Amino acid sequence: MSQNQTQKLDEVIIQGNRLETPFSKTNRDIQVITQEQIEALPVKSLNEVLTYIGGVDIRQRGPFGTQTDVAIDGGTSEQTIVLINGVKMIDSQTAHNMMNIPVPLSAIDHIEVLRGAAARVYGINALTGAINIVTKKERRSSVTAKLQTGSSFKSKDEGDGSGIYAGGSAEITGIYGTDKQTQLFSISQNKYNGQRYNSASKNTRLFYNGNYDFNTNHSLQAMAGYAFSRFGANGFYAAPGDVNSEEIVESSVFSLSSKHSWGNFTISPRISNRYGEDDYRYFKYDISKGRSMHYTNALMLELNASLDTKIGTFGFGWESRLEEINSSNIGEHKRDNHGAYAELKTKIGDKIRTSAGLYANYNTDYDWQVYPGIDVAYLINDAWTLSTSIGSGQRIPSFTDLYLDQRPGNVGNESLEPENAWSYEGNIQYQKRSFQFKTGYFYRNITDFIDWVRDDASEPYTPINFGKNKIHGLYGRVQHHFELAPQQKLGYDLSYHYLKPSLENSEGNQSKYTLESLKHQLITGVNYQYKDFSIQLKNRWLKRELASAYHITDLRVNYQLNKFLLYTEITNLFDEEYTEAGAVPMPTRWFGLGVKYQWNQL
Repeated sequence: MSQNQTQKLDEVIIQGNRLETPFSKTNRDIQVITQEQIEALPVKSLNEVLTYIGGVDIRQRGPFGTQTDVAIDGGTSEQTIVLINGVKMIDSQTAHNMMNIPVPLSAIDHIEVLRGAAARVYGINALTGAINIVTKKERRSSVTAKLQTGSSFKSKDEGDGSGIYAGGSAEITGIYGTDKQTQLFSISQNKYNGQRYNSASKNTRLFYNGNYDFNTNHSLQAMAGYAFSRFGANGFYAAPGDVNSEEIVESSVFSLSSKHSWGNFTISPRISNRYGEDDYRYFKYDISKGRSMHYTNALMLELNASLDTKIGTFGFGWESRLEEINSSNIGEHKRDNHGAYAELKTKIGDKIRTSAGLYANYNTDYDWQVYPGIDVAYLINDAWTLSTSIGSGQRIPSFTDLYLDQRPGNVGNESLEPENAWSYEGNIQYQKRSFQFKTGYFYRNITDFIDWVRDDASEPYTPINFGKNKIHGLYGRVQHHFELAPQQKLGYDLSYHYLKPSLENSEGNQSKYTLESLKHQLITGVNYQYKDFSIQLKNRWLKRELASAYHITDLRVNYQLNKFLLYTEITNLFDEEYTEAGAVPMPTRWFGLGVKYQWNQL
């Protein structure tokens, strides 16, 4: 990260639903990944970008931006929420579909990763953290176009057609920007014939985001998007019998909001809706049997407000989430969720920053719960900051958890109770110029932890409130970038997370979570730039609780030629064999080639 990039990062405004905060003044551990950083990574999708963020556990069943589970700090995918510009992508059917979102990489301004129980900030289901994708809102017009192709140069498996495994993608993002407005339109398409038998995928993304300022005190925002994914689901859920399975997932999102200020008082109402369809075909060549179809909808109503006073900034508001599902093997169900919050952000002298508040939640199935939290940062001097946070949160069981009837494989449990968590963290940070260092410790205690279990292989998996899930974690991150000579830069980064989970259960069942829990995560990178040429080498080392460790090394080379960026990349450089989820081997060595065109209005 260059000095200019460090300054840009400090100016980023964290887009919390409640109170917006400059990144340089946050009181808890939030990681921000900028568009410039994304541009340098050897990635083909948002899913792959997130694999390079410390503490984030990405478990892909389908590569190339298809089906992905995302978790934070040793949690499950159901305990993390993903948002687009603050709008929640929670899928009440299953978190397997939460990452089916419509935003291509070229439309992203930055990504915010908030670790720890975050009910006070984002409401229900932010039990272990949240990932907020913030799209561009530039005040000048621009066009970004990208083409990419790639292949493993390996022959296709028998029965999977002829030729080699390969594919490609195209995307274009246009922004019309003036002093009063910014209108972003984006479309992307990728198509791959797979990386092994029955793993072909096709993904389409359409996205719009508009912002219009009537004046300095009143503005209007609108967002709409559509995502379509069709992919071979070989080994996703029921290996080896699902070798010819296929899944089609569609989701759409719409949001309309406004912001109004009168002196020190600001209010922002928002209405949004997320709709999803999931068509799983156990036999893609005979859809008359083994087919599961799910239709879900969530209507969200919000009213957020803030008041600046001599004491500090007060935030308060209300949100309602109305969920329903119509499914072939889950049934028809509805439930409503309502939450109210209050928060105070203030300073004590010149050295201490605090934010504290609570979130009160009412669910029509689970009644009332209250979740408090507090963050404190102590500025030792201009370079050193000491921070601590205590937070709580809740995860409501999904409709799949409760009502699924997919015998003989999986059967839901209508008696499930919500998961509840308390999270405690302390860290210390040093930052001077382009050198950053942070290390910390956290402890999280989840009660009524939900896991899918069975006593023996002859029975279906069923979710139960397994007991207590306790986890201790240590982490450290270092970033340093500097000039070797005029027009010549070198940088390195390192992130390490150690997680020690434990389960307390009185029934003696074997936990599926234990098999998948992340224990060690080490991410390292080196980048070098000389004039218009740059090269980045990244490595990920991961070890799960009951699985072998693996290394994945990726390489990207960029060359800037006027308005064109030419690049080539090799992912899984050393041809490692590994899986991230289900029984799905991830791609072996993959070669990519791409070009990006960037036009900016002067």
